[in-house]
Amino acid sequence: MSTNLWLELITSTGQTLYMVLISGALAFIIGLPLGILLFVTQAHKLIPHPFFNKCLAVVINITRSIPFIILMLAIIPLTRLLLGTSIGTNAAIVPLTLAAIPFFARMIENNLNELSPGLIEAGLAMGASPYQVVHFILLAEATPGIINSMTITLINLLAYSAMAGAVGGGGLGDLAIRYGYQRFNISVMLATIVVLVALVQCIQYMGDRGVKRCTHQ
Repeated sequence: MSTNLWLELITSTGQTLYMVLISGALAFIIGLPLGILLFVTQAHKLIPHPFFNKCLAVVINITRSIPFIILMLAIIPLTRLLLGTSIGTNAAIVPLTLAAIPFFARMIENNLNELSPGLIEAGLAMGASPYQVVHFILLAEATPGIINSMTITLINLLAYSAMAGAVGGGGLGDLAIRYGYQRFNISVMLATIVVLVALVQCIQYMGDRGVKRCTHQ
């Protein structure tokens, strides 16, 4: 590849990391409390509210059922309303975040469901409030699973960010389409694949390290 293409590859990698990290952070901030709500409002849990639980579950399931490429196109008006444009790296963060929030929330709910019911009973027996049970007992016990869920979410966002390039979202996907596919440049295609594989390996490695450290503690 020429020097210009190498510079494009570096720039596109930075754009991809920017999209993934920002949308991932937003998904974690919003998805974690949603996942907790899904868990605590189940019947026979800390704050049983079956109607609210079912409504929230339906909304999350509907959002999760929409393929990312369709979701990205469907919320173009919302993206324009929030950012003034539907093209570019910042614009791609909106659909990426909306796609990741319900996915992460469901994973948090599953992590909490896997914990022993005796943890809740023990916490309540010691006089802890529902908030204290969630914060000091459930989340502490589920930390390795939560880190693993964050790792999986980031890897999925990496794949979604590549698809965002198909509609002008920037990043490695955009580079692969413009220079690799449209100009039949195989070296660019291979370079983007290598970078994406390397990024996935790095995310997975750091996630595994975090899980091992928390499990050991």
